[in-house]
Amino acid sequence: MKHIPRKRFGQHFLTDQGIIEDIVRAIAPEPGQRVVEIGPGLAALTQPLVERLGRLTVIELDRDLASQLRSHPQLRVVESDVLKVDFLRLAQEASWPGEKDLPTIRKLRVVGNLPYNISTPILFHLLDAVDVIEDQHFMLQKEVIDRMVASPATSDYGRLSVMLQWRYAMENVLFVPPESFDPPPRVDSAVVRMVPHAEFVPLRVAALSELVQVAFSQRRKLLRHTLGKWLDQRAYSGVFDVQRRAEEVPVAEYVSLAHSLTGEAPSAASDA
Repeated sequence: MKHIPRKRFGQHFLTDQGIIEDIVRAIAPEPGQRVVEIGPGLAALTQPLVERLGRLTVIELDRDLASQLRSHPQLRVVESDVLKVDFLRLAQEASWPGEKDLPTIRKLRVVGNLPYNISTPILFHLLDAVDVIEDQHFMLQKEVIDRMVASPATSDYGRLSVMLQWRYAMENVLFVPPESFDPPPRVDSAVVRMVPHAEFVPLRVAALSELVQVAFSQRRKLLRHTLGKWLDQRAYSGVFDVQRRAEEVPVAEYVSLAHSLTGEAPSAASDA
């Protein structure tokens, strides 16, 4: 029986074989790598991936699709809402017979065509597990990727840009038109590559998130009206120019400010 895309799950199934091949080339999977696919759907990307990897872990919320996927001998199926999946634990578990003899923690490569209605929450959820992630390749709404990779002093630069650029080097690697899907979405799509920085300033995600959220809460106004007042409430005595708009401040300055406020010990080099 043909599976009917479910709107509540944001299902748009990739059908363009040329685009699928381009995505697989961008991911460049190799046998033995531990890869996790979010939202495999009808397995359009899953099958070429598993042919190159030998085995693959997939996360699927749709019960009917998960049942179909379990019939594939090379797939480990995690039937769950991805926002409830503990990726730290996933990296620690032996995901396949024989893996118990391998190192306790092996970094994950995470891929997927993310549901556009919850793509940002998924990105932030994975931010908590970035220490066990080697890289990420995601199909997303192009508009979201534009914000992810945006530079300061541009209209796309915002909270998402700062939070993700703190921990990842990111690249828009492929444009995907609506007609590549069934049913076609009403927006353009793209594929982004996200590689965790080898060196970064260690911070609690929540601390940076709160600071940046305050800064961009009224992006048309100077920061003295928003972040300046917030810093005064915390008796901040350092130097930070609030005579700018939020979009004019580079990622490094937001990170440095958050670090000085939290008082966390700096790290010379931290592996992500």
